[in-house]
Amino acid sequence: MEDVLDVYQRPYDLQRPVVCMDEASKQLTAEVRDPLPPQPGHIAKYDSEYERRGTANIFMAVEPLAGKRTVQVTDRRTKLDWARFIYFLLMTVYPEAAVVVLVMDNLNTHGIGSLYAAFDPETARALAARLEIHHTPKHGSWLNMAETELSILSRQCLDRRIDSPELLTAEVAAWEQTRNAHQTKIDWQFTTADARVKLKRLYPSIQA
Repeated sequence: MEDVLDVYQRPYDLQRPVVCMDEASKQLTAEVRDPLPPQPGHIAKYDSEYERRGTANIFMAVEPLAGKRTVQVTDRRTKLDWARFIYFLLMTVYPEAAVVVLVMDNLNTHGIGSLYAAFDPETARALAARLEIHHTPKHGSWLNMAETELSILSRQCLDRRIDSPELLTAEVAAWEQTRNAHQTKIDWQFTTADARVKLKRLYPSIQA
């Protein structure tokens, strides 16, 4: 925990941006009956029944100090999908950065080995050399600011029925563009010193 909190206290560095990454699934559903549009004095009405059309995965990367988000929709969330998302971050979003300081959970697909599974050894090694990885602790996903962004995305964009990956991709892209235009930054206030006081029960007790 303290490792991640210390990372969040670093000053902004264009060459070493701190980026938080997380992912979430979205159930795709379609209407079985056309909704009734709103009328004067009446809200729109939707049938409680719906048709399941599979799921899609959403990768989220957020740079808190820059107010910058990168969101990508994929069919799955395999190690190859993760590796391709990291490739996109390093080569397209942060091509000028010497190192991307990446904060994420310790999911088994989130590792350097996934890069070697997706790319040739030379490419994988070059990508790995530009990553400084910090994992959030088990049961400590709240430390990942990308999780907060996924929650905001869910409330602002995904709290309705979306029936196809194409529509989901378009809606997420529009949300990303709007949110980035506002450059909404995240002011993280919880520090290591705070943790040692407020979460004292989680620290080992050392007997003299």
